[in-house]
Amino acid sequence: MPPKKLPGKVTIRKVFQTIIWPRRKQLLVGLILIVISRLSGLVLPWASKYLIDDVIPSDNFELLRWLIAAVAGAVVIQSVTSYALTQILSVEAQHLISKLRAQVQAHIIRLPIRFFDTAKTGELVSRVMTDVEGVRNLVGTGLAQMIGGVLTSIICLVLLITISPILTGFVLIPVGIFGIISLKAFGTIRPIFRERGKINAEVTGRLTETLGGIRVIKGFNAEAQEVATFEQGVNRLFLNVKSSLTTTSFVTSAATMLLGLASAGIMGIGGYMIMNETLTFGDFLAFTLLLGFMIAPIVQMSNIGSQLTEAFAGLDRTEELMNQPLEADPGKRQLSIPNIEGTIRFDGVSFGYDSGKSVVQDITFEAPAGSVTALVGSSGSGKTTLSGLVASFLNPDAGVITVDGHDLQQVSLESYRSQLGVVLQDDFLFEGTIRQNILFPRPNASEDKLREAVKAAYVDEFTDRFDEGLDTLIGERGVKLSGGQRQRLAIARAILADPRILILDEATSSLDAESEQYIQASLKVLMKGRTTFVIAHRLSTIRQADQILVIEKGKIVERGRHQELIEKEGRYFDLYTYQARI
Repeated sequence: MPPKKLPGKVTIRKVFQTIIWPRRKQLLVGLILIVISRLSGLVLPWASKYLIDDVIPSDNFELLRWLIAAVAGAVVIQSVTSYALTQILSVEAQHLISKLRAQVQAHIIRLPIRFFDTAKTGELVSRVMTDVEGVRNLVGTGLAQMIGGVLTSIICLVLLITISPILTGFVLIPVGIFGIISLKAFGTIRPIFRERGKINAEVTGRLTETLGGIRVIKGFNAEAQEVATFEQGVNRLFLNVKSSLTTTSFVTSAATMLLGLASAGIMGIGGYMIMNETLTFGDFLAFTLLLGFMIAPIVQMSNIGSQLTEAFAGLDRTEELMNQPLEADPGKRQLSIPNIEGTIRFDGVSFGYDSGKSVVQDITFEAPAGSVTALVGSSGSGKTTLSGLVASFLNPDAGVITVDGHDLQQVSLESYRSQLGVVLQDDFLFEGTIRQNILFPRPNASEDKLREAVKAAYVDEFTDRFDEGLDTLIGERGVKLSGGQRQRLAIARAILADPRILILDEATSSLDAESEQYIQASLKVLMKGRTTFVIAHRLSTIRQADQILVIEKGKIVERGRHQELIEKEGRYFDLYTYQARI
């Protein structure tokens, strides 16, 4: 069942409380720096007015020197504040991005297995790495520049009014129209940015799958098919980007037209006022320059607004992900069991991946501490589902699973799984060395413990032939090792973990006859004294199990030891004799 889509709409209030307010000091300093920078920029238009109206007509060289010094000083101040702004806000923005990525990854990795059954790995990677990047425009220079731009525009507006209320009133008409157009555009573009993040994640997910399954693709000569699929994805991304570009370019074009018309009107009105001597040439020059300083932040704010809209869209998707409920409910799983003995009991347990469709039904049995329980049956009968319930990867829809008499759903996952070991048919190996993979469950294990695990799983049988021994790099997912070698490495990892409860899911299925001989001996050592659940199609591997549960269509149809079930000549007998014939 796909994970329920939860609300992910990020409000301005929440962004202010969680992102803006905790960094108020840096943002305040950044805002002050921007205001200083913008005020320094206003020195030029006022200096130009005095230059035209006072200095040149009176040949005042002393005032000329002061004006030059003031303009040069203002330029220096602008340079220094710009550098300081980058160091304070841009660096803090990147720091926030790294923290958010870590928080999202920490949340994702604690989600239940059922979430990952329906989610694409590449898509999740994209959501961790890409969706949070937009916050740089909230904490970085974007938001501060927007606020600074508003203040600058207000200051310039006051100065423009003092020079000529008539010209200022004429300018405000196109500026007001542009503001209305911008607000409408940003309301339209946010869903587009949100959809872009979704498409980008899907395309990234497909590319990750393609590269991971390259051998299958080449084996079936399906390169053209994958190329076509990827092209369809990037074309969807292009159409989305095209939509956003259309909207933003409309805003930019509207700004160009409206402000261009305003400039033409100012030229006419200003020229008329100069000829009538109601406006000096210096006033007109200062007005023109100040108008540029007022309009530039407004135009810039349209770009910044687009960036902020994109940031909110990314945060919407991040919020949706962070609202997914965690696997371990801290209010429910409060019982810690430091030393598990290992008695597992199923009492009337039923479970289904989809509502109303049970995969296992009314399962009841007990696995005493230190015993070996084998689960056998045809494919799709529910064996792997039962092992997932034992591992607490899944929670029962009905019934109770207990460990040492405690309801498993009340036990903290950390205390339970720290004493759990799992060896799967296709166990996952990490890129790195053989040593790093074996040490994965116990990174601080001693060299002696490591060597014991290596010897017990017969890993040294092939590592001794490698020049680098245990420090041999195995490639992504252990691609440089054979199936049998990968399986022995996984078993060595489980031996080193020293679990109280062990799950072996088809642990010997990918081994050749020689490797299986090695592994059967090591598995006896591994299972000794541990509560073990074995899933095996090769029934010869479970003859010594303390109890064998035959699962068919989600129900236990037979149970007993090997010889007992053979004598019954039931379903187990049929499976065993069929395998013996082949």
